[in-house]
Parts: sequence; structure tokens; C-alpha cells
Amino acid sequence: QVQLVESGGGLVQAGGSLRLSCAASGRTFSGYAMAWFRQAPGKEREFVAAINWSGLITYFRTYYRDSVKGRFTISRDNAKNTVYLQMNSLKPEDTAVYYCAQARGGSYSLKSSEYDYWGQGTQVTVSP
Repeated sequence: QVQLVESGGGLVQAGGSLRLSCAASGRTFSGYAMAWFRQAPGKEREFVAAINWSGLITYFRTYYRDSVKGRFTISRDNAKNTVYLQMNSLKPEDTAVYYCAQARGGSYSLKSSEYDYWGQGTQVTVSP
């Protein structure tokens, strides 16, 4: 059984920064793509960012939704079994519960159905 535990959420003013972390345990971290999704009140869960597993420890492909490109950065530390989401220039519309997810394989996907393990979520609130 895989466990994903997110941390780093909180309240920040618009223009500020937060760094989310997701620590994984229970199965080999290396070999699986990781992603961040978010869900705002009254809205469906949406893809935010993903990072694949290429088999090369120094090279990973990443993908972002358009609204966060240039502001968010996803990264992974396989030695620590942790994936990160650095969020800069935050906007009120970024307010949501952010979820970490582990894919079924090494390639990332925009579809939540392609991820079989999820964290409990961490709240990010951006005030105007």
C-alpha cells in the first residue's frame, strides 16, 4: 500500500510563494510519474503539474496546465521519495486543496484516472 503525505499548504497573500511537499512510502518511488492536482470549492479536481520517470536520474520531463506555467515548478528527489511543487506569484484563483498523486507507470497523464494513489490534500489559500 502506498501512502502519500502532503505538507506545506497555508495562507499567503497574492504575489507570495509556497512550497508543497509530498512524501511517498510503501512502494518504490522511482519508476512512477508523480503529479499535483487541485480542487477548489464547487469545482472539479483539475490537473496542475506532473513529472515523469525516465530512468535517468538527472533528467525528468515535466508538464503544467497553462494557467500555472512560469509560476509553478514541479520537481522530485528520488533519494527522499519526495515530490515538490514550488508555487510563486500566487493568485487568488490558485486557492484550492492540492493533492499529490502517483501514476500507474512512468509516464505522466492529465487524467486523474491514470493515478492510483492519492494523498489527503493540503489547503492553499491566496488572499487578494
